Amino acid sequence: MSLPPPPPPAPCPPPPAASAAKKKLYQTIASSRSPVEGDHTEACLLLRQRESCFRQDLQWLLVNTYVPSLIQDGPQCGLVALWMAAHLRQPPLNVDMETVVQTAVRRGYTSQGEMFSACDMALLAEELCVCKAELLSGGLSGRNSAAIIKHLWSGQPVLIPYDEDFNHEPCQRNGHRAHWAVASGVLLGLDQGTVNNVHVQPDPTLAWLYLANDSHLPCPTNTTSPAEVYILSKQGKSLRYQLWSLDRIAQSNGQLRMMDPLRANDGTQYVVPEGGVEAGLAGQAVLLHTRTQKQEPK
Repeated sequence: MSLPPPPPPAPCPPPPAASAAKKKLYQTIASSRSPVEGDHTEACLLLRQRESCFRQDLQWLLVNTYVPSLIQDGPQCGLVALWMAAHLRQPPLNVDMETVVQTAVRRGYTSQGEMFSACDMALLAEELCVCKAELLSGGLSGRNSAAIIKHLWSGQPVLIPYDEDFNHEPCQRNGHRAHWAVASGVLLGLDQGTVNNVHVQPDPTLAWLYLANDSHLPCPTNTTSPAEVYILSKQGKSLRYQLWSLDRIAQSNGQLRMMDPLRANDGTQYVVPEGGVEAGLAGQAVLLHTRTQKQEPK
């Protein structure tokens, strides 16, 4: 009597999904967290954690307009920053991420999701958000610094390319770690008495911090120069707001010169403008005039 044949071997488990195998650390971290919503909630948490860093002899004034968070999938930092900024469009406009990516590819602005041209970013923003996008060039200091402050004060976003350090802070790597962020708020350190306290609301937990609660309050930089300026920003590798010195982001932005050689030679096709990263990004930023519709050519 012959024995029955042995059972077939158990099937091998399916290979892990490509997305899971390639999941980045920042994606793993973000998957277990939730964004903190509200115009000032997370900013005040940040300030409490870093309270000793701020001069107590100044009058600190905070303005921010909340933007939602989105974690990028691949080299989509610029497109994700634009998607976040689009949520400040008035009247509201629903722009989904797939449309952002497809439009950028169709227009030839990107191949993998990268955006190495601030000019292309402005054109893409105008098309998707149906609003005016103003391209700043020549660096983020001086008049451009004042323009950024006033724009953020008015509740409108700024898209800024910079070199991203491992903690997402601005650094200087000659453009090897070029990244995009969207700024949606500004923290001004002003001389005491610059702003009448009637027009601002003191923060209940930080005696030295005031929140602008009057949308008609003129930007203080119209009449005085702030002693210190920080911007509130988000970028596609974290759900959290970050607070950066405007001087520091300007320095990082101004030295964007070339793509990381390893990336440039990895066999992947990227869209890089004539003149390279320096011509496309260095010293540039995009102001989205989210309350001003794009003027169609006559």
